[in-house]
Order: sequence, then structure tokens, then C-alpha cells
Amino acid sequence: MSARAISLGRPFGIGKAKKKKATSKKKRSRAAAHSTEYNLLLTATLCLLALGAVMVFSASSTTQVLGADGSLANSVYYLKRTLMVGVFGLVVMHLVARHGLKPVRKLTPLLLVGSLFLLLAVLVVGVNANGATRWLGPGSLQFQPSELAKLALILYGADMLAREPKRVRDLSGLKPLLLVTGAACLLIVAEPDLGTTMVVAFSVAATLLAAGVRPADLGKIALCIGALALLLTLVEPYRMARLTGFLNPGAEAAGAGFQAAQAKIALGSGGIFGVGIGNGVQKAFYLPEAHTDMISAVIGEELGLLGIVAVVGLFGLFGYAGLRVAQRARDRYSKILVAGLTAMILIQATINLFAVMGMAPLTGVPLPFVSYGNSSLLVTLFSVGLILNVARGGTAAAGKLRLVEGGRTTAARKRSQTSRASRAKSAQSRGGSGGNRRPRRAGDGRRRRASG
Repeated sequence: MSARAISLGRPFGIGKAKKKKATSKKKRSRAAAHSTEYNLLLTATLCLLALGAVMVFSASSTTQVLGADGSLANSVYYLKRTLMVGVFGLVVMHLVARHGLKPVRKLTPLLLVGSLFLLLAVLVVGVNANGATRWLGPGSLQFQPSELAKLALILYGADMLAREPKRVRDLSGLKPLLLVTGAACLLIVAEPDLGTTMVVAFSVAATLLAAGVRPADLGKIALCIGALALLLTLVEPYRMARLTGFLNPGAEAAGAGFQAAQAKIALGSGGIFGVGIGNGVQKAFYLPEAHTDMISAVIGEELGLLGIVAVVGLFGLFGYAGLRVAQRARDRYSKILVAGLTAMILIQATINLFAVMGMAPLTGVPLPFVSYGNSSLLVTLFSVGLILNVARGGTAAAGKLRLVEGGRTTAARKRSQTSRASRAKSAQSRGGSGGNRRPRRAGDGRRRRASG
């Protein structure tokens, strides 16, 4: 009976232990999913999306009614598209946050090649709007390939630098990433889109910095990029006009500096508390593209200085949580990826806000989460999903992917374990150094009591 009881009891005990282990894993995953950083990221994202929907409607409704047939039905055109794309993007963000890190890493080469192909295709069969050819596809299904290229380059950089961490030691090891990034930037400049090119360059630089590239090497890259950007500005008349308009906006207030001057008027008329949502004047044909690139000026006019401070605060909250997630990530790939994606969103927001406030030349970069732009919104929410996945404790360093921990790879650890096992076997076969010790009795370790 005892033997049978033991044989029956062991599986039961093992099953109980497995059940407890699975329960503890679920608790840990649930705790990770509701960590402080996760909640901060989600809160900042949802608040910015809600603000964006309101401000897109406010910025676009007036021009839609006044510029079309006067029907109120046209006033919600951009709002409806923003809501549809936003809901779809939130679904994608949720799915990626739960399951997306490993599949996305495996698909990185396909995403990179696909984005480069689309950048080539947009120069041949792209849709031209406002003098630039940046979109592919018909009507409301148009997509901007440069947005996908931003994401693909960061994914590629994180994957390469995580697999081969020694590449960060000198510039020669970074040649593959720098060449691919340079090719993508040249294709984006040819559209032309210098603003997105700047975002790509700064985002890849932040990814390199997070991977451990020396600041001196980054300085050399920055000098080359700066010289090239200055050359591209000098040879293109409209870029030169934007630069001179930035340096002396009052001299060309009716020409190249018109947009910057109107943005300053909007921010100044808003004061501290703003004129109220929907009551702004500058959006009525004074601010070109008020619902996209210049939406920060509409926020400043209608919500005042407090509105701008709230936007900056939300992006600051997002950046703090994102960098904390990168710091606490479980593997090198996740650290580099989250740092790069967080930097990409913050860099884009900084360029937009600086341009609207007159602290940088106008480049046509939208404000993440807030400006109208289907491609930008989808890519941004996809990126947030990847960051949330890492915040939940996700990792992509499993399976066939090589894991780097403490400077040693999985193969190196296996070799060291094998060598230790072989040394132990050889020691036992020689019988030396205590190999034939007698077994220790239970009373040997006890302290002898003094006699008498």
C-alpha cells in the first residue's frame, strides 16, 4: 500500500507544484503588466490621443466649412478619419504589447527591405501633394513610406547591435547600419522631406548612444551629417528661404517667414489660459496646414500657455517612463530598442514644438499622437506597443536568437559548463583530492562535549 500510495502521491505533488509555479508566473506577469512605467506610458498616450482628436476637429472644422460648400457635414471629415485610424492603431498597439516583440524581431529584415523598396517606389509612382511626393496608394488609403522606414531602421539597429555588441567599439563596425541609414535618408531627401530625414538621423544616433557607441564617434558622424544637411539646404531655394526666414522672420513676414510669423501671433494671442477651444482665429487660413504640422500653434492659441505646458508635460512623462522601461529591460535588445523608439517620439515632438515656437526652422514634422496623419499615428502607436511589451516583461532574446548577458553569449556559457563537467569527471577518475573520502556520519559535525 505504501509503495502504491507513494507512486500515486508523487504525480499529485508534482502537479500541485506545477500549478503553484504557473500561478506565480501569472502573478508576476500581471504585476509587470500593471507596473508604474506601463501605466504612465499608457496614460500619456491616451491623453495625447484624446487631445489630438479634439484639436484636429477644432483646427480643421473651420477651414472645411469655409472652404467647401458651407455644409456642416464637412467639418467632421478629418475627425472621423482620425478616430477610425486611432481605434485601429489602439487595437494594433494592444496586440503588439501582448505578443509582438519576438515576431517583430524576426520580421525586421523583411520590414527593412520592404521600407527601402517603398521609398524607391514613391519616387516613381508616388502621389504629389504641395510640391512633394511622399505618399503611395489611392485616396484615403495613402501611406507614407518614410514613416515605416523610421521604425525599420531602429529595429534593424537594435537587432544588429544586440547580436554583435563589439561593433560599437569603432566606426568600422557600424558601417552596415550607417550605410543603410544613409541610403534611406537620401531617398527621403529626394521626395523631398528634410524634416523626416532629421528625425531618422537623430533617432538612429540615439539608438547608437543607447548601445554604447563612444560620444567621440557620434561627434564625427554628427559633423558629417551637419555638413551634408547644410549643403542640401544651400542648393535648394525653398530650404534656404526657410532658413533665412528663421534667422530673420520679420524681414519676410509675408513670404518665407509667413507661417512662422502667424504661429507666433497665435501663441501670443492665446496668453496664459487661451481663447477657448474652437474660438481661435489663426486656423482660419492664416496658419497653413493647421491640423497637421502647425497644430501646436492652435493649441497655444485656444488653450494658452497652460495647454502647451500640458503637452510638454505629457511628452516628458512619456519619455521618463520609456527610459525607465529601457533601463529595466531584461535583455540588451529590448534596452536598445525601447531607448531608440522613445527617442524617436521625443525627437519628433521636440522638432515640432521648437519650430512652432520659433526656436528652429520649419520642417513639416507632425506632433506625435496629436497632429493629423494616418501613417504617423499608426507607426507611433505600433512603437508604443513594442515599448509596452517590454514594460510587461517581454523579451525577444529567446529561441534561435543569440542572448547576450554580461558580455558572454549562450554558446560561451555552454562551453564553460561542458569544460567544468569534464574537469569534474577527470578528477573523479583520478580519485585524488578527496575522491575516496569515507562518508560522513551524522555525529561527526557535532561539537564534542568536554569530559568531566
